[in-house]
Amino acid sequence: MLFTYHTALVTGAAGFIGFHLSRRLLDDGYRVVGVDNLNDYYDPGLKRDRLDMLKAYPAFAFFKTDLAQKEGLASIFRANRIDVVVNLAAQAGVRYSLTNPQAYVDSNLVGFVNVLECCRHHGVKHLVFASSSSVYGANTNMPFSVHHNVDHPVSLYAASKKSNELMAHTYSHLFDLACTGLRFFTVYGPWGRPDMALFLFTRAILEGRPIDVFNHGKMRRDFTYIDDIVEGVVRVMKNLPDRNPQWSGDAPDPGTSYARYKIYNIGNNNPVELMDFIKAIEVALGRAAEKNFMDLQPGDVPATYADIDDLINDVGFKPATSITEGIGRFVAWYQTYYGTKG
Repeated sequence: MLFTYHTALVTGAAGFIGFHLSRRLLDDGYRVVGVDNLNDYYDPGLKRDRLDMLKAYPAFAFFKTDLAQKEGLASIFRANRIDVVVNLAAQAGVRYSLTNPQAYVDSNLVGFVNVLECCRHHGVKHLVFASSSSVYGANTNMPFSVHHNVDHPVSLYAASKKSNELMAHTYSHLFDLACTGLRFFTVYGPWGRPDMALFLFTRAILEGRPIDVFNHGKMRRDFTYIDDIVEGVVRVMKNLPDRNPQWSGDAPDPGTSYARYKIYNIGNNNPVELMDFIKAIEVALGRAAEKNFMDLQPGDVPATYADIDDLINDVGFKPATSITEGIGRFVAWYQTYYGTKG
């Protein structure tokens, strides 16, 4: 069912995906209420620069708050008539979850239930929330499908994202809240996160430092360009999840429900070898990388690959930006933003 909204609340609006989505929605004529705690997990200056671009839009309102602070979040919902919520705020990063687990509990679990409660009590028509390809965990049956069981996460980050899916389904069942979860696959592009491989590799190569290549380069990722992610999110926002009349408790389908709940993968549907990814960065920079080959890190998986048939069938979209094109755009942005162009 297609739906038209007037006001969208985007959590994590100063983050990588949240910034790009907010700008797209503003360009499309939405009023956008942005929420972010501007934490220092990575350079807050990058977040502030993204936010400054959004604040140039008259239809953008920003509130600095932490999702774990229930009353502060509720006050934002009370003061604004919110039609749709896109929850992108989360403590990100697989490796960080090995040493700072409490951050994931506070943001990804406590924060998310506060979002659900606000949606429930303030008439929100649709909650779209970020999950992650990491929920597939120990699965090796590829391409990863939303109809596969995902009960074996290999990091606390992944477990927190699977928990979000379970919590959202519960609210859909109990309170008829329309919920759609999006499993993102390795998002990259301009204004990206400094802890991600593309950012780390680009910076190290330009500074003449070696790059750490995990699993000795034998990694495959379904790298997905940010504009493709945003297009998928916008289309899903407008598409309220339908109940699946064929759903059966005797053979439960993890990707759909008898409730108004749906899960989608958003990935490029074309996994790339890590060494090919590095080669594309080298070509874009015109420099070779010194490589430090290392073992697979705890919490990492050797490969990801998205089955996006449901996304194509339901909203008519398939990501198509090539690694060469996407990395070229990132490198151009990086060299401009950091003034590294020779």
